[in-house]
Amino acid sequence: MTAFAVTDTTIPADEWLTDNQRALMAEVAAVGAALRGVPVDAVPPAARSSALDAVCDTFGLSDFERSIVIACAATELDGQFADLLAAAHGRPVPTFGLCLAALPDAHWSALLPDAPLRYWHLIDPGTGALTAAPLQIDEWLLHVLTGAFGLDQRLAPLLMRIDDAVSPSASERRAADELSNAWLHPLTPAPVMLRGTAHGAARTIVVDACRRSNWQPYVLNAADLPGSAAEQDTLVRLWQRTAMLRGAALLVECPDSGDVGVRANLDRFVDRLSTPAAVATNFGRLGSRPALTVDAATPNPEEQRELWRSALSDVTNVAALDGALDRVVDQFDMDAKSIAVAAARAVINAQTDHQLPDIGSAIWQACRHTSRGGLDQLAQRLESTATFDDLVLPAAQRALLADILAHVRHRGLVYRDWQMSGPSARGLGVSVLFAGPSGTGKTLAAEVLANALALDLYRIDLSQVVNKYIGETEKNLRRVFDAAAASGAVLLFDEADALFGKRSEVRDSHDRYANVEISYLLQAMESYRGLAVLTTNMRSALDSAFQRRLRFVVTFPFPGPAERAEIWQRAFGPSTPTAGLDTAKLAQLAVAGGNIRSIAVQAAFVAAEAGVPVGMGEVLRAAATEYAKLERPLTDAEIGGWT
Repeated sequence: MTAFAVTDTTIPADEWLTDNQRALMAEVAAVGAALRGVPVDAVPPAARSSALDAVCDTFGLSDFERSIVIACAATELDGQFADLLAAAHGRPVPTFGLCLAALPDAHWSALLPDAPLRYWHLIDPGTGALTAAPLQIDEWLLHVLTGAFGLDQRLAPLLMRIDDAVSPSASERRAADELSNAWLHPLTPAPVMLRGTAHGAARTIVVDACRRSNWQPYVLNAADLPGSAAEQDTLVRLWQRTAMLRGAALLVECPDSGDVGVRANLDRFVDRLSTPAAVATNFGRLGSRPALTVDAATPNPEEQRELWRSALSDVTNVAALDGALDRVVDQFDMDAKSIAVAAARAVINAQTDHQLPDIGSAIWQACRHTSRGGLDQLAQRLESTATFDDLVLPAAQRALLADILAHVRHRGLVYRDWQMSGPSARGLGVSVLFAGPSGTGKTLAAEVLANALALDLYRIDLSQVVNKYIGETEKNLRRVFDAAAASGAVLLFDEADALFGKRSEVRDSHDRYANVEISYLLQAMESYRGLAVLTTNMRSALDSAFQRRLRFVVTFPFPGPAERAEIWQRAFGPSTPTAGLDTAKLAQLAVAGGNIRSIAVQAAFVAAEAGVPVGMGEVLRAAATEYAKLERPLTDAEIGGWT
């Protein structure tokens, strides 16, 4: 694969532009003389290569094709050229017929669809008879000939120049070396696959690889590729002429969206590419050609620490931050670009947000915001201020939750510093099962853990992830874990009964694949560097062999009268007006904490509408509504003595 630059960077730009303009107008004058039938000597070669020279060399134009380009450009550059054309053949525009008749070294093959002028869209032959149709120079080419080397406006909505001044890590530099060498090797099939979950790392790698050859890096989202073959063919030709002439490389970012149409468009696109390109994807292969693969994973932990130190060295005492940076690197898996963005954000927040006690806290919060990435599109982020004081649980369950916190907080200390990880990094994630009836506090407990860890909490509804088509559930889960890789967020996989309900006992092929899906989820949870929580209403549906793969299993019991009374005591806000509430009698309602919360909120609205404090009557009316939703009757034992 090759690319060509059109200017010599050792020549001052204004000097080259002057020489280029002089050379171009000399060629215009020579073609004008030929059209008038006046013998003219060949234009002497310019001292420096012009833009026209680069165009002809790059696209392999013959002398005749070169003259056609000049004739078409002259109608835009020379106000008198239209009169010259009219005198030559009665029309103020050039045609193939005129060029064939009047220009030297004419050949019919210049008119062919696959010849350079038409293949690369350098000249538009218009409509009608081929030899009589008016010829028009492509606007991009006209700008190029005058020395303005910009991006074709038809490409501008799809492509973006990557202006990335981030210093790459050592591993990213190694990947850039490998990518650059692949691009320069004539036998490398295009494009190169960049494998990994971090698109930020892929951009940094591509920019660094382009820097080695003085190329310009551009990025394209695979979702923006046109669907029709004709539109895609035009896109490829417009891009490749830019890449060949200017010296440019393309990064195609392809998130694993599961969209079959996007994948098909990408396969067709990469099959047409022959200029330097890379595709950031986790697909097994692309198109019909074999592809070289380069690892574009995020920097390793030590490299991330060094990137943090470099990004913060000018604004703070980095040595004092070593402990804080260790905690950040243990929790967040970030590439060089993300670290640079988060560091800048942390410095600004530390100076403006007085609620942050120190720069270490500012760095942590900046990482939370910067690393969310695409997870917001795949899962629901739950905002909560819940603490352990909001949980009503037996002491044994509270102790288990405290142990979970300890595992997450001290993961780096135990596994890295104390070297307790063993020979393999597999299974070092904190995977947890919360089991218990609906409304017993499983989601609230996850909110408490996330708040205590100062981490985002994302809820993934497994009933929406599970797919009836074999293999699709694993793809959906992989997208979630790939998006969460950098965030360190707490992942709450809710409604696991949708997966367990497909049974763990193998009776047919669908049961076998259901077990594969469960196994895949547990394996991903084990490998996830953050905290992953699975909730279920029926623990018995999960085979004991699967349960053994979980680090913690916390059972949430249905609350008894004493626990329900405590929940009722906390059910109403401190500013809520109440009158005559008897928590002992309220605790007679045999419902879980989630239902108690719903009844309390409904009772508050009933009281607000009536303009009275919340009393037993308002709670009774709200309880009747909640029980109707549960399709249960209110029994005398539950409401005895209320009125």
